[in-house]
Amino acid sequence: MRQSLLRVRDGQGATVSFSELLFDLIYVFAVTQLSHYLLHHLTLVGALQTLLLWFAVWLAWQYTAWVTNWFDPETRQIRLLLFAIMLLGLFASSALPEAFGERGLVFALFYIAMQVGRAAVTLFWLPDNHLLQRNFQRILGWMVISGVFWLIGGLVEGNGRMVWWAIAIACTYISPMIGFWLPVLGRSNTSSEWTIEGHHLAERSQLFVIVALGETILITGATLSELESWDAPVIIASLVAFLGSLAMWWVYFDTSSKAGSHAIQQSENPGQMGACYHYVHVVLVGAIIVCAVANELVIVHPDGHMDASAIAVLLLGPAAYLAANGIYKTMVYRRFPLSHIAGLVALLALLPVCFITDRLMINGLTTVVMIAVAGWESISRGKGVA
Repeated sequence: MRQSLLRVRDGQGATVSFSELLFDLIYVFAVTQLSHYLLHHLTLVGALQTLLLWFAVWLAWQYTAWVTNWFDPETRQIRLLLFAIMLLGLFASSALPEAFGERGLVFALFYIAMQVGRAAVTLFWLPDNHLLQRNFQRILGWMVISGVFWLIGGLVEGNGRMVWWAIAIACTYISPMIGFWLPVLGRSNTSSEWTIEGHHLAERSQLFVIVALGETILITGATLSELESWDAPVIIASLVAFLGSLAMWWVYFDTSSKAGSHAIQQSENPGQMGACYHYVHVVLVGAIIVCAVANELVIVHPDGHMDASAIAVLLLGPAAYLAANGIYKTMVYRRFPLSHIAGLVALLALLPVCFITDRLMINGLTTVVMIAVAGWESISRGKGVA
């Protein structure tokens, strides 16, 4: 009976199920919570806290994506597991705004329940002596180790919480790089024990990018609807924000999304490449969240002063997005795109301009850069230029 829970590897390329799409809706809420948290904590400490929480959110999603890559989400048991994780994720996401406040322990407990519970249940459902059994034993071990640090962090206050939670995140983020090595159990072999379905894994990551881009559009609409006066600068700022979201979609999806799926499928070590794929996407999606915050800042105060926090989100968001896309495309095409290098140089050139103009102008210029990069990339890939 347990064997039937695993995906059938028939070489046809697994597709994302409707239950997985429903599961991702929780992450629409989580991304919204994080963008609002960063917006209201635009300081260095606030940025570090948001970064830690974002890595936590991403890792919870990532490990679930790996589970549904190995197990069939169309089976009743795996579908119920997804729904249970959704419920825990709903409470954990609701606690995000106060995760570094009075609800730190609440967030930690629900997060531990997601991570440890998922690993324990899937290990129980594996057939005896299955190739993946040792792999899931190691994963469970690291989830428990990480859980200890989450719990300690939830019990302490102040900067100590950040330190303990940073260690917890490092456990779940770095452990795949060393094959989930543990004493006695050893380490997993990425070429034989991480047998993944490349198309499914790539599609899951691409859908999360859609979730994040959707958040940027939702923030644009929500911010606009809350303003009493729709004057010309506000309308222009909203238009620029919308065009910026489309440009980010264009940079990622128009030229490389299908190629990414193919690259994982054709890799000599698909498990290792799939893990690297996720490492890149955590930065890429995080950059989109920063861009969403930048859009809200500009729409609310188009003529606002470019202070350090505004410069950081308006320039670092697009720069991180282009850099992550460039690394991702290097994995796919074996070369960092010249268009992305030019885009990063152009964004750097905007730094001195920030001190003589307002937020709307800078957001408009970064959007122009993103559109130029997208157009350049489309033309070069269309001509077969690497």
